[in-house]
Amino acid sequence: MNAKHITSNELRELYQKFFESKGHTRIPSAPLVPENDPSVLFTTAGMHPLVPYLKGQPHPAGKRLTDVQKCLRTTDIEEVGDTTHATVFEMLGNWSLGDYFKKDAITWSYEFLTGKEWLGLDVKRLAVSVFAGDDDSPRDEESASVWKSLGISEDRIAYLGKEDNWWPAGGKQPGPQGPDTEMFYWVGEDEAPQVFEPSNKKWVEIWNDVFMQFDRKADGSYEELPQQNVDTGMGLERTVMVLNGLTSIYDIDSFTLLMKHVDAYTKTSNERARRMLADHIKAATFVLGDNQPVVPDTKDQGYVLRRLIRRAVLALRELGVTENASEVLSAGAAIIISEYGAAYPSLQQHATHISEQLKKEIDKFDTALDRALREFDRIARSKSSGNTIASVDVFRLYEAYGLPVEITQELAQKAGLTLDLTGFKEALSAHQAKSRTAAAGKFKGGLADHSEKSVHYHTATHLLHQALRTVLGDHVLQRGSNITPERLRFDFSHPNKMTPDQIKAVEDLVNQKIQEKMLVTREEMTVEEAKKRGALGLFEHKYGDKVSVYTMGDFSCEICGGPHVANTGELGMFRIKKEESASAGIRRIKAILG
Repeated sequence: MNAKHITSNELRELYQKFFESKGHTRIPSAPLVPENDPSVLFTTAGMHPLVPYLKGQPHPAGKRLTDVQKCLRTTDIEEVGDTTHATVFEMLGNWSLGDYFKKDAITWSYEFLTGKEWLGLDVKRLAVSVFAGDDDSPRDEESASVWKSLGISEDRIAYLGKEDNWWPAGGKQPGPQGPDTEMFYWVGEDEAPQVFEPSNKKWVEIWNDVFMQFDRKADGSYEELPQQNVDTGMGLERTVMVLNGLTSIYDIDSFTLLMKHVDAYTKTSNERARRMLADHIKAATFVLGDNQPVVPDTKDQGYVLRRLIRRAVLALRELGVTENASEVLSAGAAIIISEYGAAYPSLQQHATHISEQLKKEIDKFDTALDRALREFDRIARSKSSGNTIASVDVFRLYEAYGLPVEITQELAQKAGLTLDLTGFKEALSAHQAKSRTAAAGKFKGGLADHSEKSVHYHTATHLLHQALRTVLGDHVLQRGSNITPERLRFDFSHPNKMTPDQIKAVEDLVNQKIQEKMLVTREEMTVEEAKKRGALGLFEHKYGDKVSVYTMGDFSCEICGGPHVANTGELGMFRIKKEESASAGIRRIKAILG
C-alpha cells in the first residue's frame, strides 16, 4: 500500500516531531476527566482543553501547539465492536491560535500523510471532503482549491453539509466552531475508485482539519471569533490500522496482547463481543487510572464507568465465560497499564485503585445478574408452554437488570418460550433515541458554555477551593468540578463529613472575599515559578513549560485556563446548598450564586 509499517508509540512521536519542525510546541495530554470544565463529563475531543485559547486567551506555550490527547466518547457506544469505533481513543492534534490558517494546515497535512520521510501514503488512495455551504457559511472553495493545487482531483473531493463537514457536527452547539476538511484513505485490496463516495466503508477517515472561524451563541446566531484558528485531529488507532494494511483497529499493535488475553479465556466465537470486551477493559482502565479519581457510581462519570465494566462482564458471558470475570478484567487492565503506562503515567500511579475498583464493581454486578436470572425464572413460571414473553418484560430484564436480549432469548428457548422481539426492538429504539438526546446535552463541546453565569461560577470555584483549605486544612485539593449557568458542583479531598459550623465558615469566607471586590489577575510563568508562588495545581500531569496563573487579591492563587471575571465583586451572594460524599475520601459541595 506504499505506506510505512509503524507502531502506535512510533506514530505518536513521529507526528509531534513533524509539527515541532513546523514551529509547534509540544504540550501534554489533558486528563480524561476535565478540570474546571463547565459542560462535559469527559474530554471527548482534543479541542476541549484548548477552548479558552481558541477564543482569544493567550496560551503560555505560544500560538502553534501539537499534542496527543486521550479522549472518551459514549455517544456511539453501540458501534463499538465494529472495525473502527472505540470508546477511548487517542487524537493527534496540531493547533494554530490565530496564526496560520487553511493553506498551511492543509499543505502540512498532505506533507505528513504522503512525504516519504513521514507516513508515505499512496496519493492515489487519498480523498477529501469539504464543507458544501449553507445559509450560515459559504461553500469552502478555499480548502478545495488548496487540495487541487496539491494534486487531488475534483472527483476525489466531496462537498458535504454541516453534519459531516462542520465541527462540532451539525453546528447546533454553542461555542467555537467552523467548517472542516476531512481526509480519507482507501483500505480495500483493490484499486481505489476514481470517484470518491464517502458512503463506501472502504474509505476510512484518518484526519480532520477544522477551521474555527465562528462562535455560536445560545440564541443560534454566529459571531466571528477574534482570531482564526486551526484545530486538527488524526485518530491514532485508525491511522496505525491504515499504515499497517489492517482492516480493524483491534488488530493494531497496542491491542495485540489484550486480544490474545481475551482469546485465551473465551469459549465461543463472537467477534463483536470479543472486540467489545477488549474495548471496555481498556476504557474502564483509562477512566479508573485518570488523574482525578473516579469510582463506579449511579451518575455522571461514575455511571459511565459502571456501564463500561458491566458491559465488559456481559460481553465475557456472551463469549462463554461465566466465572472469574474479575480475574479476566484485572489481568486485561494490567496489560493496558503496561502498554500505555509510558505515554500516560497516571495509569501506573493508580494501578492498585484500578484493580480494587474492578473487583468491587464486578462482585456487585454478579449479585445483580443473579437477581436478573431469578426474575427471568419468575416470568417464565408465569407462562404456559409455548407462550411469548411480552416485550415489556424483555425490556425490563435488559434495562433494569442488565440482561442482554441474547441471553434472555437463550433462556427462553430452554424454557420452551419465545420473545416479542419486535416490541422489544421498538422499545429499545425509543430508549436509545432518548439516551442520545440526553448524551448530546451531557457531552456537548467542552467549555462550550461561556455564559456570564457560568464564568461567575467558574471564578467562584477558586474562592471555594481556597476557603475550604483555610477552614479544613491544606490536605484539601480539588478533585473535580461541574459547572452550569445554574450552579457549581465542586469535589475535594477530605476524609469526613463537614459540620454545619464548617460549612457556614466556608460560606462566610467566600462571601467576605466577594465583598472585598478583589481584582482577578492573570500571569504567565514557568511551572517552577508557579510552585514558588504557591499556586494550586496538579503539577504532575498536564502542564507545559509555561502556565497561566490566576490570582484573586492575596487570597487565591491557582493554575487555570479560564474564563474568569475581572473582579470578585461581580459574583453576588454565595450559598452552599448541599455537602455530601462523592466517593471514598472525596466530598462534594453544591452551591449557587444569587
